[in-house]
Amino acid sequence: MSLRINDIAPDFTAETTQGTIHFHDWIGDGWAVLFSHPKNFTPVCTTELGTMAGLEREFTKRNVKIIGMSVDPVDSHDKWKDDIKIATGFNVEYPLIGDKKLEVAKLYDMLPAESGGSSEGRTPADNATVRSVYVIGPDKKIKLILTYPMTTGRNFDEILRAIDSIQLTAKHQVATPANWQQGDDVIITAAVSNEDAIERFGSYETVLSYLRKAKQPS
Repeated sequence: MSLRINDIAPDFTAETTQGTIHFHDWIGDGWAVLFSHPKNFTPVCTTELGTMAGLEREFTKRNVKIIGMSVDPVDSHDKWKDDIKIATGFNVEYPLIGDKKLEVAKLYDMLPAESGGSSEGRTPADNATVRSVYVIGPDKKIKLILTYPMTTGRNFDEILRAIDSIQLTAKHQVATPANWQQGDDVIITAAVSNEDAIERFGSYETVLSYLRKAKQPS
């Protein structure tokens, strides 16, 4: 079965560049981003992991831990970090999972079931589906799923933007419109009456009978 939003994120035990982790315990009471890449020592992946290293402080400000993974062994991750620093200027200090037996990749539908039992002898093309992102909340439920093709590097600023929206809308009865950025107007959900909207937001704009906008709540 495919994973869906609001499913409990599958728990697992894995070896990482920071030792063995038990995923749910590692997440703790905060948020997490699990993101995978096709293969170490490849160009797009190198830029992605460096970009995430540069943004780690932004994720931390939002109480979000980040963890990367591929089916490469842990020692390969450690060797690759030097190249990432040369290419991007950033040190990878977050953990990287070494999923040699494809266990996590299959658990999270990052690979087809017939991908084989290990990473031995593989090529990047064998793992074309492994460029995925899972945002997981403190309740261990999946809040967002993204999967990109191998040739398209991810926009991690968009993942931060989505987390801002998810955290805001979890706290208030609002939604965020297309291309919303922190500080922009929000949409009042249908569950909030006009009277409640005035009490909550002070004022709001009725664009359509089903579309009401208000200033972003704090």
